[in-house]
Amino acid sequence: MAHLTDSPRRAPRRASRLASARREAALGAAMVAGPVLGALGFGIAPLFFIAWYSLHDWQPLAGRFDFVGPANFVELAGSKTFHQSLLVTGGFVIGVVLSETVVALLLATLLNRRLRGIGVFRAAYFAPVVIAYAAWALVWDYLLASNGVVNSFLGLLGITGPDWLNSPSSALVSVILIVLFKGVGQNMILFLAALQGVPRELTEAGELDGAGGFGRFRHITFPLITPTVMMVLILTTVGALNIFVPIQLLTHGGPGGSTNVISYYLYEVAFRQQEFGMGSAIGIVLFAVVLALTLAQWGLRKRWVHDER
Repeated sequence: MAHLTDSPRRAPRRASRLASARREAALGAAMVAGPVLGALGFGIAPLFFIAWYSLHDWQPLAGRFDFVGPANFVELAGSKTFHQSLLVTGGFVIGVVLSETVVALLLATLLNRRLRGIGVFRAAYFAPVVIAYAAWALVWDYLLASNGVVNSFLGLLGITGPDWLNSPSSALVSVILIVLFKGVGQNMILFLAALQGVPRELTEAGELDGAGGFGRFRHITFPLITPTVMMVLILTTVGALNIFVPIQLLTHGGPGGSTNVISYYLYEVAFRQQEFGMGSAIGIVLFAVVLALTLAQWGLRKRWVHDER
């Protein structure tokens, strides 16, 4: 009898909970709708258009828009310039990813201290991140000139510096260093946040067991921050593959194609040579490379990322 008496009282409460759940679901859908529509309108839909254009010989100045099928991709496969661009891109990505990850982790480890004034050093390393890339590149163009500040300093040491940005042997390394100093602060902050999330009792236990500083970092700290390492690797790889501003402002892909990364090669073909069909084909290749590397990195996470095994 008590159960039958309580049922009418529970019905309004159940209806109220269902109505509240519906309102929350509607609010969640409304909040998600904006980013989803934005991704569809400005990300996925343009990708389909680019894929369609890549199958055409599209030259606006000549008034040409002819369907050629995979001919653009076949031409790319036999292009020595494209092959060189892929090699330069590979070297650039490897250099940027390795240097930014290692240097950022070292800086974060050094700055993970409770010392007076340590915040000033953290801000100093992060400051280049908020500087406009164009301004950053122009400053380094002045510093690395043949008669610039860097070579003047080397001259005081009796060293004759190269023409950093105009020599095939040093141009790519110079751009890698410029990108490193620009972006290392962001990765440093990510690593610093991860290091500060490592439980102190674990490192203290390792110290009591006789583990040295490197041993504690290798067996305790690093495994716990591997999710952040994975995120940094993915973000840095994608950013390096899409680099454009420093190449455009400093080297224009030269000298001798030594800095002609694939993103700049796309710009040259599409906007300088006005071959938008071929440029779209290069864009599809770049997208495929980014996607493949991201999926490969994500697929390897279960082998070494903490809590993913």
